[in-house]
Amino acid sequence: MHGTEILITLVGSVALLLWGVRMVRTGVTRAFGGHIRRIVATSTRNRWRAFATGFAITAFVQSSTATTLIVSSFAARALIAAPAALAVVLGADLGSTIAAQIFVLDLGWLGYGAIAGGVFWFMGSRNEHSRHVARIALGLGLMLLSLKLIAAASAPLRGSMAITAVLGGLAGEPLVAVLIGALVTWLAHSTLAIVLLVASLAAAQLMPAEVAAALVVGANIGGAFAPFVSQVAAPPAARRVPLGNLLMRLAIAALVLPVLPHAVGALAAISPDAARLTIHIHTAFNLATGLVFIGAVPLVASLCERLLPDRPSIDDSGRPRYLDPHLVEHPAEALACAARETLALGDHVAGMLRQSMDVLVRDDQKLMRSVEESDDAVDRLHEAIKLYLIQVSRAGMSEAESRRYVEILSFVTNLEHIGDIIDKNLMELANKKIRNRVAFSAEGLDELRAFHARVLDNLQLAFNVFMSRDPAIARRLLREKTSMREAELSAADSHFRRLREGRPESIESSAIHLDVVRDLKRINSHLTSVAYPILEATGELAETRLRTDAAAIGATIPPQDRPAAS
Repeated sequence: MHGTEILITLVGSVALLLWGVRMVRTGVTRAFGGHIRRIVATSTRNRWRAFATGFAITAFVQSSTATTLIVSSFAARALIAAPAALAVVLGADLGSTIAAQIFVLDLGWLGYGAIAGGVFWFMGSRNEHSRHVARIALGLGLMLLSLKLIAAASAPLRGSMAITAVLGGLAGEPLVAVLIGALVTWLAHSTLAIVLLVASLAAAQLMPAEVAAALVVGANIGGAFAPFVSQVAAPPAARRVPLGNLLMRLAIAALVLPVLPHAVGALAAISPDAARLTIHIHTAFNLATGLVFIGAVPLVASLCERLLPDRPSIDDSGRPRYLDPHLVEHPAEALACAARETLALGDHVAGMLRQSMDVLVRDDQKLMRSVEESDDAVDRLHEAIKLYLIQVSRAGMSEAESRRYVEILSFVTNLEHIGDIIDKNLMELANKKIRNRVAFSAEGLDELRAFHARVLDNLQLAFNVFMSRDPAIARRLLREKTSMREAELSAADSHFRRLREGRPESIESSAIHLDVVRDLKRINSHLTSVAYPILEATGELAETRLRTDAAAIGATIPPQDRPAAS
């Protein structure tokens, strides 16, 4: 092969390795993510049990980064103590070496079988869980195939003087090799993939054992750096766990680096094979990290708390509280988080709706400004939920999850519209009433209060429909829409009767009174829309409300406009 062809083949093989690792990780987390999270949450009573849990889970998931992010999300919500979380991560680091030990074996034949099995399993299955398991098999096969391709592409490079000079020169600069390994691993977001790549290049005799060892040390640092960077916007409690992991690996790297040639020599006596030696270095590094720090996790947790203290408490009502970013690849759980946040958004809207009548009755300008500020919080929450749902939709959803996605997005949008109606319309009417010193008649005010109370009741009913997805409750909500239409007509008739009687308050407040009723009815229409997707799924909605009977249509056309008979 020519140089360009070798380079393209090598880069493509590495990309295939990274994709295989990702397929395995996402397949495992989607198929078994709920079980994994429950195991982590309930198996951290002491540090040794937490260490064993992290080891077992990561040996299965093949991603210490995924385990670290799960644990850090629990730590952020105080579901797990920081020392126990760090013990889980130490076990996860060691567990990630098991897959490397397996993949360094000559299992190329197994890769083709895993690819064939994964493809046929995926194509023949309609069950989402089975498809995720098929992805795991396919990912394992791609990883094994990519390692064979890397070995084949590396073989012609053995005689390259340039490659030998560059990689051989790193033997005298172990710190540079560590930095290169850390940077590449951070960019790839996979310690396992980079360690396997280094093992393949070492097996092809493209680098000395000391360089491979330094790159592996750097890969372990970069693997700890990736989850810390990904948590940069998270609360301090969530960032302490990846920070502690990074600090522990940096400490071991600083201890190992000066004696790295001696450590490589000792391990080479156990296994002279270059590929296995590289994996043994990876295992030894993580084993040393676990043994040194398992007894010191309380001290590391205390240090991380000092380095990342809790932020001053700021009561931001527009800040989402339930949108867990670590669940975006688990649609079922993520949609539950979005639904919970939607209810929090609904509480804001319900508060605005309740206060709107107080503003109209009491002419309270201070309360009016408070309602307007609440709409800003509603807008921020709406935007956060919408963006979160978009992220979730990229993970791939089942048909049922897609329907729930549409329901949540539709309800969130309608709640935001209700907030705008209260802010831009009802509060503008209240301001106009205050500015012109207008007063409602006693009878008119009672009608507005009764109409407003019915809308509030329907808001609570809409929440129940949204959470229960019960068709019976949805039908009840839609019937309320018809009742509200009748109540609007009744209120208008009463108001016009007072106008005919010449009541001064009714004449002065007529425009505001009718506009308030109109806006409350618009709010109710937005609320009832939550019932449509549910009833549509059960086949209880007609496609149109227009009459299609030809005779009925003809009866509505005046005789002079009907077409002449031919």
